[in-house]
Amino acid sequence: MKHLEIELKTLLKKEDYDHLKEQFSHIQPVLQKNYYIDTPDFQLREKKVAMRMRTFSDWAELTLKVPQTVGNMEYNQKLNLPEAESYLEKQKLPQGVVLEELAKIGILSQDWFVLGCLATIRYEMETSIGLMALDESHYFDHTDYELELEVTDHEKGKADFQKFLEENQITYQKTPSKLIRFIKSMKKC
Repeated sequence: MKHLEIELKTLLKKEDYDHLKEQFSHIQPVLQKNYYIDTPDFQLREKKVAMRMRTFSDWAELTLKVPQTVGNMEYNQKLNLPEAESYLEKQKLPQGVVLEELAKIGILSQDWFVLGCLATIRYEMETSIGLMALDESHYFDHTDYELELEVTDHEKGKADFQKFLEENQITYQKTPSKLIRFIKSMKKC
């Protein structure tokens, strides 16, 4: 399955996260673990694409993100949890759309390397301005807080997101992806 992901995001201070969490109080949080994957020589990073295996309590999804002019084209492959765990343990990838798309961009590697795991407690709800996710992420010895908004129209979404932040007295912070934050922390270890 593929779809264009247009996402707006900001890092949050802990107090802003706690305040917003009240708006999500009716939502059951989900624990998701993101296992970031690359080749040992970082071919994906070199081509500015990202890949992760995201696990939930009873299923998993392999995702490849390829940058577009606006947003990322996401290629998703659903897996059952034992199958995903086996691939992670063996540092292999299943046949399917992700390997096909990697081949199209010239990455034919059979050698994969799991960089590590970032665990996120996510509160997610559909709002009038788009799909909103409130995240608390843990990786290495670091915890951060983030608000994401997935939209279909970048310009309208940007204006709606800014208005939402202003209404909640939150200062926008340019936010690198979870993968970039993870890699920066990884280099410090």
